[in-house]
Amino acid sequence: MRVGIDARLLAEPVTGIGRYTAELTRELVKRDGRFFLYSAQPVVVGDWRQSNVTVRAAGFRRRVGKMLWSQTYLPYWAARDHVDVFWGATHRLPRYLPASVARVVTIHDLVWKYAGETMRPLSRWVEHRLMPEAVRLADRIVAVSESTTKDLKAEYPEARGRVKVVYPGVPALPVAQGPEALVSMGVIRPYFLFVGTLEPRKNLRRLLRAYTRVDDAIRHRYQMVIAGGKGWGGVDIHRFIRDAGLEDQVVVTGYVDDAELATLYANARFLAIPSLYEGFGLPILEAMSHGVPVLTSNSSALPEVAGDAGVLVDPFDEMSIAAGLSSLLVNERYRNELAGRAATNARRFSWQKAARDMWAVFEEAVEVREALRRGVES
Repeated sequence: MRVGIDARLLAEPVTGIGRYTAELTRELVKRDGRFFLYSAQPVVVGDWRQSNVTVRAAGFRRRVGKMLWSQTYLPYWAARDHVDVFWGATHRLPRYLPASVARVVTIHDLVWKYAGETMRPLSRWVEHRLMPEAVRLADRIVAVSESTTKDLKAEYPEARGRVKVVYPGVPALPVAQGPEALVSMGVIRPYFLFVGTLEPRKNLRRLLRAYTRVDDAIRHRYQMVIAGGKGWGGVDIHRFIRDAGLEDQVVVTGYVDDAELATLYANARFLAIPSLYEGFGLPILEAMSHGVPVLTSNSSALPEVAGDAGVLVDPFDEMSIAAGLSSLLVNERYRNELAGRAATNARRFSWQKAARDMWAVFEEAVEVREALRRGVES
């Protein structure tokens, strides 16, 4: 099988969907096929020097140029490479692929629908316009969770027979170091961790306010560490911290590399990620793979991922979040009980299984496209 892959997110440091694209592609290219990675810019993430992999990259850096690339260069390359199936890893499909090419798109979430106020206005508009087109064009649609599948079917009833769930796996991170490696970041006490891009959907302001409700004696024994790159939506994290009076108790690391991230996970008491909405939640898996329990939201896909290794809270209720924080900070026995389940829960997910399931979706899409082509010819 000849597989074309939209690899545009591998042209920048990976977070979220970019990490998903890199990890799943890395596993897919181990299979017996030819793979063509297409990007609007030079690919900088991953080693793609395998004999069965070809990388094609243009030099577009602005949003308009990238949009032009996706509807011109990309379908042209796919036609020239005679791909059997094209995979849009991030909510997009080119409009002008050859009729013979099967189309698969991954939908990670419907943030624009269920938490649109947390997005950049332009990004929300683009998602609102382009996602329906991708759903319409796709022979098969991959959802990353049952929650996303439910949201998809509610928004696009016509897609019901074409949606398949393919769970992501646990992202591969380097071997973690001990807590002494974190001193240079200002991490000098036991801590709990937040990981994610600093944007409104991650609910950081409410998390910080909830932390102020934890008993002072307990709170002063721990630090809160916030790891993630600057996002959008007016999330001034340092102002949030000042407003909450937590300047001496919160460490903001900014974007961290994978080695630093692994060390932060491995030494954390727990991960706190009470997002307003998530289609999956890779940081939960990353933390649990290090035996670290999680505090997360009781909504969207987060309970599905956390399983029995998480404390679920109402992300809109500061008191609920504060109670969850207190239970994990105060009750060491309970925290250790959850930690004992974390690694087992994480093993439910693997990139090897994701690649097998995705390959089956590719084969099914090719069969559907071939049947469609025969129907047209007859």
